[in-house]
Amino acid sequence: MKIHEYQAKQILAKAGVAVPRGIVAESTEAVADAFAALGGKHAVVKAQIHAGGRGKGTVKGNASQHGVQVVHSTDEAVLVAGNLLGQTLVTVQTGAEGQVVRRVLIEDVCEIAREIYLGIVVDRSSGPVLLASSQGGMEIEQIAAESPERIFREPFRPDIGLHGFQIRKLARKLGLSGTAARSAATFFTRLADVFVNYDCSLVEINPLVLTAHGELLALDAKMNFDDNSLFRHPDVLQLRDLAEEQPAEVHAADAGLSYVKLDGNIGCLVNGAGLAMSTMDLIQYHGGQPANFLDVGGGANVHQVIEAFRILLDDRNVRAVLVNIFGGIMHCTTIAEAILAAYKSVGFNVPLIVRLEGTEVQQGREILAQSRLDIITADDLTDAAKKVVAAAAA
Repeated sequence: MKIHEYQAKQILAKAGVAVPRGIVAESTEAVADAFAALGGKHAVVKAQIHAGGRGKGTVKGNASQHGVQVVHSTDEAVLVAGNLLGQTLVTVQTGAEGQVVRRVLIEDVCEIAREIYLGIVVDRSSGPVLLASSQGGMEIEQIAAESPERIFREPFRPDIGLHGFQIRKLARKLGLSGTAARSAATFFTRLADVFVNYDCSLVEINPLVLTAHGELLALDAKMNFDDNSLFRHPDVLQLRDLAEEQPAEVHAADAGLSYVKLDGNIGCLVNGAGLAMSTMDLIQYHGGQPANFLDVGGGANVHQVIEAFRILLDDRNVRAVLVNIFGGIMHCTTIAEAILAAYKSVGFNVPLIVRLEGTEVQQGREILAQSRLDIITADDLTDAAKKVVAAAAA
């Protein structure tokens, strides 16, 4: 689960991590009040959407309006916010469709001496890893791709946290000394605690700035949470903004399905994450493009499978659907019955290719054959991939 920058900064501030003063606003009137509350001289207006690259992002139809802009008067703050609120902001992470800006963050301006990158992610082989670079800001992705040696890594145990020697080593590599090094000791430690205590999958501070006074400050903040841990964090779950999420992904989550929308035109309904990934790979190998990742799980019922079909067929880009089921806990007969039920309740307007294997496979195939519906069956996964690619291209 993702949250907005202003929400991440509220969590960080509560944990004692240094962040600028800021006030969130959803109207130009609230923007004027926020600007006055921050001193009425200078401020930064920042669009709040679940995507990075806002500083370089532009509003559709207004290329001169960026998602982050410094303002020097109430009138300017209101003008900039008015050009953002209710408009669609396009960034490198939103894609061409962009995302609608529903709120802005009005924040103090600070004197920046340096910009640093700081993030924490989960490395499957070692656990949490703190990543840092002496060159933060909007070009960090390019730095990581072209000069990975400039990204420093420090893994740590979640039950212990960062060791003092790790913090000192990072501070040295980042060129921090004196007041800045002491500030880093506090900042890094508390950020690691937040990552662990909130079951995060990502915490990213980019840029982390060194101010003119030698203090570290989180100028931006991004936090993602492990969905499987949210039952432990009802306060975090309340921060979820459904308007920022794909409607199909929200629908799938409500139905207990794992779904991620992609850019292709072949819908995939598979049980098991590994099999789903293999199916997508094979589709691409044979020249097709998956429209989604969809794992119905090992124990899905007929209702869940029908909802899965509903989600797939609601995608206007889908030109064919591949069902690939290896029956274990879920019997092939369940899938076959669900396909027939989906035909009645949802209706199919694209070719449907079905490959079944596993428990009760013969009975499942007989159910489909006796239905006399226009269903293309496949003998194995390669056969299924070839048939669905051809059907989507027809």
